[in-house]
Amino acid sequence: MNAPLPSSGVPAAPFSVLELAPVVPVVVVEDAADAVPLARALAAGGLPAIEVTLRTPAAPDAIRAIAAEVPGAVVGAGTVLTPEQVTNAVAAGARFLVSPGCTDALLTAARAAGVPFLPGVSTASEVMALLEHGVREMKFFPARAAGGTAYLKSLAGPLPQARFCPTGGIGPETAPEYLALPNVGCVGGSWMLPEDAVAARDWDRVERLAREAAAL
Repeated sequence: MNAPLPSSGVPAAPFSVLELAPVVPVVVVEDAADAVPLARALAAGGLPAIEVTLRTPAAPDAIRAIAAEVPGAVVGAGTVLTPEQVTNAVAAGARFLVSPGCTDALLTAARAAGVPFLPGVSTASEVMALLEHGVREMKFFPARAAGGTAYLKSLAGPLPQARFCPTGGIGPETAPEYLALPNVGCVGGSWMLPEDAVAARDWDRVERLAREAAAL
């Protein structure tokens, strides 16, 4: 069950990214000018947690704009790979961090930053290593390539304390299968942001697709 957001749209700290919505949009922003209307469409559709990946030069400005101008959104930074990116993302306004994997240096920096962090895992050993550090919420990536729902079911038996946000190769057809698992809190995906809709700045379509995703 996902917890409702306060009227401000911003959850009180500390909060769990896995409880904000069933789907976390994974957003690649090419033009920072698109960030605010895109985030407003996603939030209006019921997807407040928005992961802006640090894959483009526009990403920091996009995070900064969303944090400042879209009170209904909880913006985070994805594809966080280095301690420097942790510092810069949080300074820009990121409320949570997501990484495809994890290193000791990255975990130390993320904890020092004081925001929720979803480190990426794809093996039982990686999950166990993070559990030893007290981390219980993780990104399962790349979900489909790493074994999908069958692998997550296998992890639930020996490692029931771990909870996941599977990301990678998930669409509206397969998302419900992941969300039905007891160790999955939400999924990450970008299907509500089709390239043609973003290129045309068809934010009504994005909001409609977001609303369908939020209902999963």
